[in-house]
Amino acid sequence: MTTTQEIHTPDFLSGDEFSIPTFRLLQQDGTLHEGGEAPELDRDQALKIYHAMVATRVLDERMMAAQRQGRLSFYMQCTGEEAAVIGAAAALDDADMIMAQYREQGALVYRGFSYDEFMNQLFGNELDYGKGRQMPIHYGSRKLHYMTISSPLATQIPQATGYAYGQKLAGDGHCTITFFGEGAASEGDFHAALNMAAVHEVPVIFFCRNNGYAISTPSIEQFAADGVAPRAFGYRMHVIRVDGNDILAVLAATRKARHIAVEQNKPVLIEAMTYRLAAHSSSDDPSGYRSKKEEEAWRDKDPILRMQNWLVAQQWWNEEEEKALQEQLRREVLETMKKAEKRPPPPLDSLVSDVYADVTPALQRQLDRLKSHIRKYPEAYPKGARSLDPDVSATHEAGARHADDARGGA
Repeated sequence: MTTTQEIHTPDFLSGDEFSIPTFRLLQQDGTLHEGGEAPELDRDQALKIYHAMVATRVLDERMMAAQRQGRLSFYMQCTGEEAAVIGAAAALDDADMIMAQYREQGALVYRGFSYDEFMNQLFGNELDYGKGRQMPIHYGSRKLHYMTISSPLATQIPQATGYAYGQKLAGDGHCTITFFGEGAASEGDFHAALNMAAVHEVPVIFFCRNNGYAISTPSIEQFAADGVAPRAFGYRMHVIRVDGNDILAVLAATRKARHIAVEQNKPVLIEAMTYRLAAHSSSDDPSGYRSKKEEEAWRDKDPILRMQNWLVAQQWWNEEEEKALQEQLRREVLETMKKAEKRPPPPLDSLVSDVYADVTPALQRQLDRLKSHIRKYPEAYPKGARSLDPDVSATHEAGARHADDARGGA
């Protein structure tokens, strides 16, 4: 039972008595804040982190352009939040589970998800690990310990607590990190997850990307308290607030959070203060709710430029290498996109082939009706886009095996 001190007058506390500082190490010019000490980071890992940040930015720019050209139905960018996402991923063990919201493609890039794998999912072709069943940006990879993204907001947060409880029972020395925005922290799932994690003492890191907006709703209209971090006190949980555009601070904070989670079986909450430089999604127009002046002020805090300045100061990077990397990545994105666009979609039978161990009579009836409809109105469907033959071709079989080996999910 929790014990408290006694008082004998009705003195209420409002929470204003507590102020959570923001942890910062790296300044925009690439130098450290006075008194700050960079986390241990060798050249190879530093360049791997930077490469992932730039690769994510290039992917975002090209795929948003593809969506505007009508080649892609939907897209969401990580632009401006690369340090928060990739810095956290770099602090983990590769076998730790990542449960993302939808803006964490940078974590996948860092772990080795290729442009080809991204494109297959975005275009829902025969090599898509999700077999074309989900909308774009719902990535997943079993081999990279990245749980497949689900659309409903905040569902991954209690799932992360449950998964981490399993890791605790397994005793394998791993943890789970779950990413979400400050808007998702307004969902009931957030509070249920934190309470359950604290009570059962599980190795989970709750990583909140506070980017200022839940689509068009500014954070000032979402909660009256000082951000999301103070909520940890209500669950007696370790917490830190960090500059989400500072790659070194995010890396150091998440490393320490992982140590607490794994070594002590204690949950941790990290609030990363950052900014969504892009629109919420390809369906959003941020000019309706925020000013260009505000956006430009945050562009001056670009996390990629900040890390680039630090790398140059370490003499680990130069202008020629930057130009070569940009050219290589842009070429690779375009080449893989063109290939992915030409690949056919999954065979029609894959809609029901692994929903259950055996296709149920109800599902079979639905599939038969769908095939009948397509045969009746073939002009309404792309020629050869769907295979109505239950005997899947060798190409489709190879694609399905490839997907089953690496797709995300539990």
